[in-house]
Amino acid sequence: MGKIIIMSDSTCDLSEKLVKENNIKVFPLYVVFGDEAYKDGVEIDPAKLYKMVEKRNEMPKTAAASVGDLVEAFKKYIDDNYDIIFIAVGSGLSSTYNNALLASKEFPEGRIEVIDSQNLSTGSGLLVLKASKYAKEGWPIQEVAEKVRKLVPNVRSKFTVESLDYLHKGGRCSGTTKLIGNLFRIKPIIEVKDNKLGVLAKPIGKKRAIKFMIEDILENKDHLHTDCVMVTHTFADGDAKDIKKALKKELPNVKIEETEAGCVISSHCGKGTIGILYIVK
Repeated sequence: MGKIIIMSDSTCDLSEKLVKENNIKVFPLYVVFGDEAYKDGVEIDPAKLYKMVEKRNEMPKTAAASVGDLVEAFKKYIDDNYDIIFIAVGSGLSSTYNNALLASKEFPEGRIEVIDSQNLSTGSGLLVLKASKYAKEGWPIQEVAEKVRKLVPNVRSKFTVESLDYLHKGGRCSGTTKLIGNLFRIKPIIEVKDNKLGVLAKPIGKKRAIKFMIEDILENKDHLHTDCVMVTHTFADGDAKDIKKALKKELPNVKIEETEAGCVISSHCGKGTIGILYIVK
């Protein structure tokens, strides 16, 4: 049975601890300011990103990995006799999945499995951890990929933003929506569904938004995969710790991980974004 490497792009937002514990290889996507491109998590972190936004008064763009970059990354492990499972940010949100699929065709059939997470951030990250678990259990690459693909529709990803400024600057909401939303302190609940982002609810105030997300997961408490629930945020440590504490009280048998989102998610959502992500049976 061949050795398997689990890879993902940097939008999976797994903590350094989880990456090391599970021997996951993270491939950086790019954050672009003008003509300058920075590798997410390697050449730029969220703190540096926000400073650059303030200094330049411009929004960064994000860019997928090129086919050539991915071929080079895959070759390193194929040459060392590893098979590869690559779990990509949703194909409806980035071209990374399609580029990885093209890159995989440069190698013998069956050596690389590319999976469309149809999700982002730790919604993808949860699938990465599942793939690592199945690989450790000794399943062959095709079986691991099949098990993970079956979980894709069962991932639930919901988050709320502190301000609509970043979504507006990035072209994801109108100026009127931003003005009204910020004026009335609307904190939209954004859901990843069917490979797209959509607004699920529009609670007023951060407390109500957090309450909404906590109530949502508790409604599914009898159907949760208990090995990991994610609380993921951008510079919202206090809220993240409060949510984690509340979830631990209500879900004592569930493992809850807190992670900080990387630059790709931070570029689109801004500071104070926080989400709860989990898998249902």
